Amino acid sequence: MIDLSRKHHKTLELIFSRPVSSNIKWTDIESLFIALGAELSEREGSRVGVKLFGERHVFHRPHSSPDTDKGAVASIRKWFSENGVEP
Repeated sequence: MIDLSRKHHKTLELIFSRPVSSNIKWTDIESLFIALGAELSEREGSRVGVKLFGERHVFHRPHSSPDTDKGAVASIRKWFSENGVEP
């Protein structure tokens, strides 16, 4: 696994916490994606494309709050698990 900073480890732990955390800042998740080697691309509206593990996923950036919604966190957790990324 890639050597992650303490902040990235904390974000990864929050992604895998149970119950699903509703207070993970989207900017922290984007930073973790980049640390894992992802390519990010701007899409329509508030969408962001993430190319990682040879796959492309599209997520919605939160608007009124900087926190990522629980559905997106669960999706990211599943995607990471399927590709061997865990805290």
